[in-house]
Amino acid sequence: MRKVLLFVLIALAGCRKAPPPPVTEVIMTSAATVPADPDAAAWQAAPEYAAKLIPQDLVEPRLMKSSTAEVRVRAIQNGTDLAFRLEWLDATQNNTPEPAKFSDGCAVQMPAKADPTVPAPQMGEPGKPVEIVFWNANWQEIVDGRADEINALYPNAAIDGYPFTATSLDKDGQKEAETRYSPARALGNNRGGPRTVPVEDYIAEGPGTISPNKSASSKGNGKRTPTGWAVVITRKLTASRQVAFAVWDGAEQEVGARKMRTGWLPVSTP
Repeated sequence: MRKVLLFVLIALAGCRKAPPPPVTEVIMTSAATVPADPDAAAWQAAPEYAAKLIPQDLVEPRLMKSSTAEVRVRAIQNGTDLAFRLEWLDATQNNTPEPAKFSDGCAVQMPAKADPTVPAPQMGEPGKPVEIVFWNANWQEIVDGRADEINALYPNAAIDGYPFTATSLDKDGQKEAETRYSPARALGNNRGGPRTVPVEDYIAEGPGTISPNKSASSKGNGKRTPTGWAVVITRKLTASRQVAFAVWDGAEQEVGARKMRTGWLPVSTP
């Protein structure tokens, strides 16, 4: 009887599927469409890679204290667009622009051109630019419906009024007042609102050279999870097969160059 039982146990063990090998790089799967929602079922079919993060301690202002340990990454492309799903642990939700407080955020960086020699991972280098898509939790809150005005944060604040919203002015008068009193908005500076996407596109050729990437039109969508954030960043698909990621924890006073980051990671297809 014992021999029979042992034979059965060995047979059952042989029928078990071997665990899948660990994912050692960002694997880009193909689909008819790229999902914009972090909770979309399509993401479950994409392998997840745990990218280890290190402090940005190369240029000032440096981050000398580690915070976020890793960001879990999935990638899907449809022949035109490439979407990354980033998820990481964050015990606190920081998504309001208050004095001396900063928002949570994340970014995807790729070389601007496919080349055998990749740019420096720290925001590229002269003659070898990188494209960066940056997502910000405060911007996400505005896109999700929070009014982009002071009363949305401080309900008891008293405002005399903004000239460009005066009902006594016609449309032409309001436009003239907007140009006079909100010059950034009048010039199309998206930092002046109204904000329609929670991401911004940049291009850089080294630390301190970041500028708007006006030829890009990336999208993003982030959601708070029970343990942190899940964010989808969608950008144009290119021939580049290297990617880097960064995460900002607002509660740790991380902003600008103070961030957790990766080096270049290879992107492959299954």
